[in-house]
Amino acid sequence: MLSRRLLPFLQENPSLALFALLATAGSGFGQTFLLGLFGDQLRNAFSLSHSAYGLTYSLATLCSAALLLRFGSLLDHWSLRRVTLLAIGVLSIGCMVLGLANYVWMLALGFLLVRFGGQAMLSHIGMTTAGRYFQLHRGKVVAFSASGFPLSEALLPLLVSALVVSVGWRGSWIASAAILLLVLLPLMLWLSRKAAHPLAAGAADQQTIPGWTRAQVLRDRGFYLLLPASLAVPFIVTALFFHQGAIATLKGWSLEEFARAFISYGAGHLLSLLLAGILIDRMGAQRLLPAALMPLLAGLVVLGVGEVDWTPWAFLGLLGLSQGAMNATLGALWPERYGVRHIGAIRSVMQAIMVLSTAMAPVALGLLLDAGVGITWLVLLLGGYTVASALLAGAAR
Repeated sequence: MLSRRLLPFLQENPSLALFALLATAGSGFGQTFLLGLFGDQLRNAFSLSHSAYGLTYSLATLCSAALLLRFGSLLDHWSLRRVTLLAIGVLSIGCMVLGLANYVWMLALGFLLVRFGGQAMLSHIGMTTAGRYFQLHRGKVVAFSASGFPLSEALLPLLVSALVVSVGWRGSWIASAAILLLVLLPLMLWLSRKAAHPLAAGAADQQTIPGWTRAQVLRDRGFYLLLPASLAVPFIVTALFFHQGAIATLKGWSLEEFARAFISYGAGHLLSLLLAGILIDRMGAQRLLPAALMPLLAGLVVLGVGEVDWTPWAFLGLLGLSQGAMNATLGALWPERYGVRHIGAIRSVMQAIMVLSTAMAPVALGLLLDAGVGITWLVLLLGGYTVASALLAGAAR
C-alpha cells in the first residue's frame, strides 16, 4: 500500500489512521475559524450586536462542553461506526438548522449542534482513535491524525467561500450538510468497518496496562499538575486570535499584514506535528509536554519586544510550533499515562475543560484590554502563566 511505503509508521492500521485524520479534518465544520467567516451575515440576518452575537456563541460552546462530558464516554462503550454516525448526524443537522434558521433560537440551536458534533465529538473521536488503536508508533500516528486540524484550516475556508459565492451563505450550510452525509460519513464508516469494539480492546489492554477510570484520574494529583500546561496553548492562542485586531493596533500592525503572517502559523503547526510525533515515540509525551510550551513563551517575548517588519511572522510561527506540538503531545499523553480502557471518558473530561477555557479566554483578555493593560504587562502575565505551568508539568511523576 502507498501508506506503508511513504508513511511506514501507519502500517499497524492504515485504515484507522486515515479515519482519525478525516475525523479531525471534518471537525472543521464546527470550528471557530469556519463559523467566523459567517459572522457579518449572521449578525445582519438576526439584527444582533457584536456582544449579543458573541454571547450566543459562547453559551452554545459551554453547553457543548457539558454535553461532551455526558456523551464523550460513549467511545468506551459503542462501536466506532456507531459513535461516528451519531457525531456526523448531529453535525449535519446543525448545518441544516443554520441554513434554515429564521429565529435567534434556531441560530443558537445550530451553533450548539455544530459545536458539539464537530468541534467536540469529531475531534474527540479522531484523537481517541489514534491513542487507542495504535501502540508501536502512537506519537507519530497521533501527529498524523492531528494534521487534520491545519488541513481543514487551509481547505475548508476556500470551499465555503466558493459555496457562498455560488449558493449564498444559507445554501452553503445546506451544501455542507450534504457533503458530510454523502461523502464524509460513508468514507469514515467504510474505514472503520474492521475496528475492534472498545470493550474488547479494553479487556485486552487491562492485561498489560492499567486502565484508569475517570474517577481515578480525577483523584490523581499528577493530573492537576499537568492540567495548566495542557490548557496553556489553547487558552492563550484563542485569547490572542480573538483579539487580534486589538493586538495589531497596539503593535502598530495593519490587519492585512497580520493576516498574511498566518502563513507562518500554518507552517509552524505542520512542522511541529511531524517533529513532535518522532519525539513522543522516543522520549514519551509527558516528558515532552513542558518543552512544547517553549515556542509559545518565545513567541510572547517576540510579541512584547519585537519592532521589526518580520515580528508578526516570527510571533505567529512560534505560536504555530507550540500549537502543533501540543496537539500531538496531548493526543498521546492520556493513553500513555492512564491506559486506553477508559480513554474516551478521560479525554472527554480534558476536552470539556479545554472548551471551557477557550470560552473564557476572550473574556479574560478583553477585560485586561478594557482596563488599559498594555502589551508589556499582557506578555508578562501570559508568559508567567506559561512558565509556571511548564514547571508544574515537570513536577508530575
